[in-house]
Amino acid sequence: MTDAQMPPDQTPEEIQRRELLHPENWPAPQAGSEYQLVVIGGGTAGLVAAAGAAGLGTRVALIERNLLGGDCLNTGCVPSKALIRAARAVAANRQNSQFGIPATEFTAPDFPTVMQRMRTLRAGIAPHDSAQRFRELGVDVFFGSAQFTGTSSITVDDCPLRFSRAMIATGSQPLLPPVPGLANCNFLTTENLFELESLPARLVVLGGGPIGVEMAQTFARLGSAVTLIETGPRILHREDPDASELLQQQLLQQDGINLLTQTHVVEISEASGTTSISVSHKHGESRQIKCDRLLVAAGREARVRSLQLNHAGVDLTADGLIQVNEFLQTSNPMVYAAGDVCTTARFTHAADRMSRIALRNALFAGRARFQPTEIPRCTYTSPEVAHVGIDSQLAKSSGVTIDTFTEYFSGNDRSILDGDTLGFVRIHVRRGSDRILGATIVGEHAGNLISEISVAMAGNVGLKKLADVVHPYPTHADAVRRIGDQYMRTRLTPFNARLLQRWLNWRFPLPMKK
Repeated sequence: MTDAQMPPDQTPEEIQRRELLHPENWPAPQAGSEYQLVVIGGGTAGLVAAAGAAGLGTRVALIERNLLGGDCLNTGCVPSKALIRAARAVAANRQNSQFGIPATEFTAPDFPTVMQRMRTLRAGIAPHDSAQRFRELGVDVFFGSAQFTGTSSITVDDCPLRFSRAMIATGSQPLLPPVPGLANCNFLTTENLFELESLPARLVVLGGGPIGVEMAQTFARLGSAVTLIETGPRILHREDPDASELLQQQLLQQDGINLLTQTHVVEISEASGTTSISVSHKHGESRQIKCDRLLVAAGREARVRSLQLNHAGVDLTADGLIQVNEFLQTSNPMVYAAGDVCTTARFTHAADRMSRIALRNALFAGRARFQPTEIPRCTYTSPEVAHVGIDSQLAKSSGVTIDTFTEYFSGNDRSILDGDTLGFVRIHVRRGSDRILGATIVGEHAGNLISEISVAMAGNVGLKKLADVVHPYPTHADAVRRIGDQYMRTRLTPFNARLLQRWLNWRFPLPMKK
């Protein structure tokens, strides 16, 4: 039997990954110990904090109840992006004819091999987050369920620990909507999606957020007949409406996804391996959709239920997040939080950033502030949708007056040559200045391009300076420079144009006609 034919949890790669991230016979550190910092949660935020604290000579404990690496390594960024890459290869193969490459008979992807590649890559990254590595860094690693017993004490499966400071970094988990019948179905979430052994012939995805649209497009490209159900009027509701519309066109016209917006799920039932989903459209039309597998991607919620936060005096927001101030300090001044557990900016890089800020403030009485608008984001569909800072809606609600500049990739030479002209770069500046407040980029390389805008914002580099930055030709990034040119043209007002003309006439007078 080959690895691809084995149950996912029995392949050598999976056995190795689990042994690295939660060793079966891991020796528990000494009970009753006192620590300068206790970190609860071994995902991105927790690992960054634990490693950083240990590097400073802090006596630190790290508590994880499942697998080190958290969602990012095990059920999020790493496995999903591996599948997305495979799906893009399938899509590129289908588009070869536009480049003069003779069309060949299409062969369906080998789904077990696609999944095995993902698991092999995930296992290859796992040593970076291993228990042994963190022990060698000087971290006491505990495996078990953590519960606060006081404002400065905690237990790990009845093992008591005391702390001077603590950081909660327990992350988030899939949110299950209160749909009748859902609990009785064998549905998928990101927790078990990557354990699939066979491609669902018919897949329904509930939720048009980043996870939903990424996986809907991926599985459609790999060969599933996909239906995407969104309760709102459009997918990716947090993004620019133009960005959502472009992506919706792609999903419908190029990827063949059955997209149902303004649609509510009324009831779900399952019989003989087939899931039946009763839905109702905003205008009253009802129908039933049948599928082989159902993926629930209707949002996420903070993992806080088992922590006994009331014993520590740590408050929650109305949305169930840990309540923190701008310094990431909870209502208990000795306890901080970072990552998904206390923010809606649920990204690995946001968790990393928050962890560093919280660590600095916790150990050194720092006053570093977390600014959610400085965190860029990207949805890794084709085209990608990336954003940083504010958008027009947030500017309006905040009373900030902006000017907006847009450059479409249809006018970008590299995009034309590559055959991927769908999308745009859009930058918002404070009216009357060139100060960049936010940007949205839609295109095949949006996730990389948004970093140039993030760097400009962090360094207070405005559009005037961006117009002077030399970009290699031809590149997609030249669209950013051309937005700088757009801004500079707005500086040439009629009055300034008349002054310039007079100066040119004086400096370079034309010869008198005879």
